[in-house]
Amino acid sequence: MGLPNVREYADPRVLVELAREAEAADWDGVFVWDHIAREEDPSVPATDPWIALAAMAVRTQRVRLGIMVTPLARRRPWKVAREAVALDTLCGGRFTLGVGLGGGAQAEFAAFGEPADPRVRAELLDEGLAILDGLWSGEPFSFEGAHHRVTGAHFTPRAVQEPRVPVWVAGRWPNRRPFRRAARWDGVFPVFEGVASGQMATPEQVAEVVSYTRSQRSDDGAAFDVALECVSAGEDRAADAALAATYADAGLTWWVEALGWFRGPLEAVRERVRRGPPQSGR
Repeated sequence: MGLPNVREYADPRVLVELAREAEAADWDGVFVWDHIAREEDPSVPATDPWIALAAMAVRTQRVRLGIMVTPLARRRPWKVAREAVALDTLCGGRFTLGVGLGGGAQAEFAAFGEPADPRVRAELLDEGLAILDGLWSGEPFSFEGAHHRVTGAHFTPRAVQEPRVPVWVAGRWPNRRPFRRAARWDGVFPVFEGVASGQMATPEQVAEVVSYTRSQRSDDGAAFDVALECVSAGEDRAADAALAATYADAGLTWWVEALGWFRGPLEAVRERVRRGPPQSGR
């Protein structure tokens, strides 16, 4: 399931409680947004998702935990490298790092003197990913880019997971460049032009993304995840399972139930969590 880190979810204790309830109800993963402000209203409460995930890591035993997604363009990649390994250690190898360009060009970038231009943010994202990969190797590493420089760094310890923390890359379809980027990593988290918040892309749209991204991979036999924000009713489990199965057939590997204020008050969301996930049986 996917949780916001804003509004009533800006209390990290709420996020931890929901993660514990998710594990008890047999959800497979809990993923948290990474926003520092909201474009529509910068005064909206927000919390740091990395701190919340650290608390989740020590209060859960089984569920996969992740950021969905962190905008590397407004982060120092060497700091993210240390944070990700620390989280992976805390949770015993259950952490997934989602990355992307991010939203909120004014509220989350320009307002703090960060580059808001999407092309520059894409360059920073690519450089950041290269730096993460190098620092996570456990070997001496240097890097010279247009925006970042690393000289003689050597980060240990390495992550619990091998060969490193899995990286899922977000992109907005039908733009192709983000999906070529995702093809070089471990998974893709597509959003779709014209699909409004709270709605779902069709299985046909998902299949198109899967086909294109896999066509860009150099090793198509390697494991590759496809995650999508989805909405199930949670009342008719057979219908939910049948719906999930159609997306699994399209290539989806992670149905990320989109939860938040847009699904009703907090207690209604808690009840949805307790009813458990849709099961495709795949």
